[in-house]
Amino acid sequence: MNTFTLGLIVIAYLLSLAYLGFLGYKKTTTASDYLVGGRQMNPIVMALSYGATFISASAIVGFGGVAAAFGMGIQWLCFLNMFVGVIIAFIFFGLRTRRMGAKLNVSTFPQLLGRHYHSRGIQVFVAAVIFLGMPLYAAVVMKGGAVFIEQIFQIDFNVSLLIFTLIIAAYVIAGGMKGVMYTDALQAVIMFACMLFLIFYLYKTLGMGFTEANNALSDMAPLVPEKYKSLGHQGWTAMPVFGSPQWYTLVTSLILGVGIGCLAQPQLVVRFMTVKSSKQLNRGVFIGCLFLIITVGAIYHAGALSNLFFLKTEGTVATEVVKDIDKIIPYFINKAMPDWFSALFMLCILSASMSTLSSQFHTMGAAAGSDIYGTYKPRSRGRLTSVIRLGVLVSILVSYVICYMLPNDIIARGTSIFMGICAATFLPAYFCALYWQNATRKGVVASLWVGTLASLFALVFLHQKESAAMGICKALFGRDVLIEAYPFPVIDPILFALPLSVMAIVVVSWVTGRK
Repeated sequence: MNTFTLGLIVIAYLLSLAYLGFLGYKKTTTASDYLVGGRQMNPIVMALSYGATFISASAIVGFGGVAAAFGMGIQWLCFLNMFVGVIIAFIFFGLRTRRMGAKLNVSTFPQLLGRHYHSRGIQVFVAAVIFLGMPLYAAVVMKGGAVFIEQIFQIDFNVSLLIFTLIIAAYVIAGGMKGVMYTDALQAVIMFACMLFLIFYLYKTLGMGFTEANNALSDMAPLVPEKYKSLGHQGWTAMPVFGSPQWYTLVTSLILGVGIGCLAQPQLVVRFMTVKSSKQLNRGVFIGCLFLIITVGAIYHAGALSNLFFLKTEGTVATEVVKDIDKIIPYFINKAMPDWFSALFMLCILSASMSTLSSQFHTMGAAAGSDIYGTYKPRSRGRLTSVIRLGVLVSILVSYVICYMLPNDIIARGTSIFMGICAATFLPAYFCALYWQNATRKGVVASLWVGTLASLFALVFLHQKESAAMGICKALFGRDVLIEAYPFPVIDPILFALPLSVMAIVVVSWVTGRK
């Protein structure tokens, strides 16, 4: 595709985003409009926005690269994304969340918990965790988009990162939730179409049918690199050896961390509060499931099958061709797909990045402006929207700086870290708000603190991947992790922190409830 045609496609895309962002801006007149779209959003737009927010560049670039390296075991995450992230989330969490949000007249996730438990401290604590922790997740999404642009168009990483960060900042700061959700819906359609084409064209490129290609991939098991065999890799169509380091990484970190952590993602929870009725929320279930099956399932499948393409064209497997897992999918798309599709797929990656980032920045801005500032400055409600916009700007700048500090192979792992922290910190309190009347304020406070501190402690002192990288445990105790006996160094922090957080809310609520 020539530069002129590519430029026209990109300009048309950016103009569409600008129009939708402007539409959101024109329809945003109150703080409620800015935070939850005035609770009048179309259910189809809400479902598409939910899916686009859920599926980021980290899912496409990062987890697609993991599929290329470790195989189709990652498809279990696709199942959990659909079953837990949509069916359970919409039916068992979303319906009650929407009703509770309307009853309490709240616009954010911290407000939902704070007002339900009648605690300003809970609201501020939850908002602080969001504002301080979410920049890591935003930074890995930013890196995913920038890495793809860098690989496809061979332009400087710094330039690509700066350009699309400025674009996101423009429509999030101006348009609020309506601008975010309108653009999300457009981006979701682009992602869906690109992934559908990708999976069909890949089989055409390989010259094989579904069964033939998967059998050929199974036959490649002896070609697994030795460094991965030692971790438990048994081939790209088989799960890793049970109890091996790779098995713990795949199951506890990626599948459970993201599969369960999605239930307590503040930027997803708030979407349940943007529709005006439970009936409309139910309509979004099918759309959300279909979107996730196609987008996530296609990229995980294509990632694993990329090994067949690389064996056919370069005589070796994906991880031997591209050493950095985060760059496998961009390189594969550039080599295996038509030139015009590379340009469209760039829009897909930009869409995935922008849809997630816009929601993250909006959530962080709301946490700082509405949930923290608005709590302590109740007389300043008239300027609340301006303060939220300032919070969005600060969160963008912080995430932008963090992006430059991230190492290689971090995109998928960084996503699971943040989602694991959200699960351990927020999920027990959120679940009890919806289903357990006996949870007390002190029990919730204990759960929030235990979940947060246990997650951070495990990351710094127990889980080897992060502990060794940070070096704090090494500096204090002379070794990478406190407990060196296997399998503790490879067990994800969520398996330590979430049970402790659940125990804290149950035990403390029982004790304080009796008193």
